Parts: sequence; C-alpha cells; structure tokens
Amino acid sequence: MQEELEYSLMKLRKASLKLKEGSLKAKDELQRDGAIQRFEFTFELLWKTLKLFLRAKGIEARTPKDCFKEAFRVGWLKEEEVFAQMLEDRNKTSHVYDEAESKDIFERIKGRYLECLEKTLMELEKTLNQ
Repeated sequence: MQEELEYSLMKLRKASLKLKEGSLKAKDELQRDGAIQRFEFTFELLWKTLKLFLRAKGIEARTPKDCFKEAFRVGWLKEEEVFAQMLEDRNKTSHVYDEAESKDIFERIKGRYLECLEKTLMELEKTLNQ
C-alpha cells in the first residue's frame, strides 16, 4: 500500500506542477483552455489520491465529494469553500463550454486552486512520512 500511495502522490505532484506551469504561461485562449484541461486532469488525480489515502486509514469514500468531506474531517484539507468551488468548476469544465465561465475558472485556478493543491500535497506528504 505504501508504494501505491507514493506513486499516486508523485503523479499528483507532477500534474500539479504542470498545471502551475500552464497557468502561469497562458497568454491566449488556446493556452488558457490547455491549462483548464490540466486542471481537469489534476482534479481527477487529487480526488483519487485522497481516496487511496483514506482507504489506507480504513475510510471508504467513493465519490469526489465524499473524498473531500472525509479529507476535511481528518484534517488534510483546510479550505472547504475552495474545494467545493473546485468540484463545481470541474463539473462545469467537463460538461459545458462557455468562454466567460472559462475565464472565471482559469482565474480561480491561478488565484486559489494552485495554492490549495500545494497545501494538500504537503499534508499528504506529511501523512505518508509518519
């Protein structure tokens, strides 16, 4: 189980770094859309990594919402409103395309989500090393 947790965390770390890189370099609509796709991918890795870490603690969570709820309960996530918005934005980006909405989501990625992802990675790394 330790190797699975380490591998999942490593994939999440790489995806998070790629998301940050894409977000900071995006200068036009196409690059912004690419960063949003990286967000979608990173989000999927995030909740699935949380699911693995929770399972290692004996907690079953099957959906992203359940994973976030339990991760808050055990203290891995701190900013509940941000993660709720992140889930909502992930659902929007995968189902409907609206340019104005896309710009708003991109700004939230840069302004809030990257920082929360980094904090979460640090919490999970701390948990892994205990």
